[in-house]
Amino acid sequence: MGDSCCSGTVDIRAMEARQRRVLMIVLEINIATFVMMLSAAIYSGSSSLLSGSLDNLGDALTYLLSIAVIGASTRAKAKVALLKGLLILGAAMAVAVQVGWRLAHPEVPIFEAIGIAALLNLAFNGICLWLLTPYRHGDVNMASAWECSRNDVFEGFAVLLAAVGVWLFDAGWPDLLIAAALLVMFLRSAWRVLRSAWRSYKREDA
Repeated sequence: MGDSCCSGTVDIRAMEARQRRVLMIVLEINIATFVMMLSAAIYSGSSSLLSGSLDNLGDALTYLLSIAVIGASTRAKAKVALLKGLLILGAAMAVAVQVGWRLAHPEVPIFEAIGIAALLNLAFNGICLWLLTPYRHGDVNMASAWECSRNDVFEGFAVLLAAVGVWLFDAGWPDLLIAAALLVMFLRSAWRVLRSAWRSYKREDA
């Protein structure tokens, strides 16, 4: 009986160690892609790139929080998941402000910079999603981390589409259109994460 309990403890610790290791890798990737995307956004004047960079910053904070609550109680994980949802919502609001500003100050962004940054971002986001996919049906902490990573992959394809649109039409509206689409995606994701976290929190309350 004692051996069985010890084995269970070791298995849980090993699982938590794997989760922590994966989250550390995706945290480092998101910090690097945030810096890259932000630099490219400033250089190119792209709203979609800026949206992506803000998303990567929010994800980096999300993964940092996820690492902090590995092994914590379900209630603590639910609270952190609520905070993650609010971070996604904050990114959405920042995107909305940026889109509004660009509408008032229209310009044609540099599509080459958008395309290169989008391709690099998509490649790194694909790695993050692959690393997190085994945990997508795990606890609310890891599931919300996977949700963020999946959004990043969608975002990568969307920003790449923005680059193609700017090149084809020689106009800034495709970039703004993609930024607006990302705004809707962020809002939906924030709703899903907040709803799941709230349900988990209420279950612990019952």
